[in-house]
Amino acid sequence: MVLSGSDRSLLQRCLNHQPNSWEKFVDRYLGLVVHVVNHTAQVRSLVLAPQDKEDLCSEVFLALLKDDLAILRAFRGECSLATYLTVVARRIVVRQLAKQQGQTRLRQAVDSMDEYPQGTGPTVAGSMESRIQDQDQVQRLLEGLDDRDAQVIRMFHLEGRSYEEISSHTGISENSIGPTLSRARARMKQSGSRD
Repeated sequence: MVLSGSDRSLLQRCLNHQPNSWEKFVDRYLGLVVHVVNHTAQVRSLVLAPQDKEDLCSEVFLALLKDDLAILRAFRGECSLATYLTVVARRIVVRQLAKQQGQTRLRQAVDSMDEYPQGTGPTVAGSMESRIQDQDQVQRLLEGLDDRDAQVIRMFHLEGRSYEEISSHTGISENSIGPTLSRARARMKQSGSRD
């Protein structure tokens, strides 16, 4: 399906920042983005609260606005605008959902570390959880690891990749992924307890 004349006109008005063009664009494609959010969540067997759905829709439109509409400027018109936006929206939603799930997994991994340094007790666990919720702190903890271990932690806990995927991407044998994750988690826990 090719780009229709009305879509071409609407897109051009948006790219030229003409008055009310963005509002018309959002009105026209909001239903499509909502559908993509619902379908993507359903495929991943996720139940999203209405607020989460609204947040994901907002993320899509914010990404479209970013860098002076760079994503829309990259559209070549080789398919319909709706098809292009469906693919773009799905990628953004999948990335956001993976990021949210990765943060939850990393929190759970750190929480599941059964032994605390002597004398620290549950107060460190509580502070550790609040630190993990802060993306900057997660990055700082990861920076305390060597590049290979940080990459494995990111791929498993933040990106949700399997041992097989990590192995093929990093060249580390599948049998070494588990021990690498355990060592890296222990170092992250130790680093977090020193703060």
